[in-house]
Parts: sequence; C-alpha cells; structure tokens
Amino acid sequence: QVQLVESGGGLVQPGGSLRLSCAASGFTFRRSIMKWYRQAPDKERELVAFITPSGSNIFYADSVKGRFTISRDNAEGTMYLQMNNLKPEDTAVYYCNAADLYSSNDYWGQGTQVAVSS
Repeated sequence: QVQLVESGGGLVQPGGSLRLSCAASGFTFRRSIMKWYRQAPDKERELVAFITPSGSNIFYADSVKGRFTISRDNAEGTMYLQMNNLKPEDTAVYYCNAADLYSSNDYWGQGTQVAVSS
C-alpha cells in the first residue's frame, strides 16, 4: 500500500523556520521525482520545489528560492523541506507528491498545514 505521510507543519511567526518531512512507502522511492506543492485558501495548488531521484537536479519556485531547501534520503525513503525566513504568504497546506518513474504512477500525501502569523 502506497503511503506518503507529511509532518512538521505548524504555526510559526514571520521570520521563523519549519522543517517538513514526507515519509514514503509502498513504491520505488529511489526512482521517483519527489515534489512539494502548497495550496493556500482560495488559491490553486502550486509547485514549490522538486528533486530528482539522485538529488542531482533541484527546482524551486521563485517565491521560495533562497529561503527553502528540498532534500531527500533514499535509504530512509524520506523527503524534506527546510523552510527559513517564513512569510505570511507561505501560509498554506503543503503536500508531498511522488512521480514514480518506474511505474509511471503519481502519488499524493494528505498534506500538512503551515501557518505564518504574528
């Protein structure tokens, strides 16, 4: 059974930091492009960052570049998103996504809420 379980969300003040985790199981994690998306209230879901299977290629949305860092541990089957200097506009539900290059399947987690407010 495929599972993507996000954790690490919460309420933080502007300028603060959070580290999100996405624990994966049930598919070939090490052959998957892993992505973080977010969806703010009344807005469309947007891609925040992605990392290729080996970690050799990484993409960031312009809005988070220089503040967020995506990483992965293929041995542990876990992806991370280190978020620094958080801003109120980063408030959203953050979702983990896996594009399994082996099976061509696409998987989603349930999301974790991040709220940035003073």
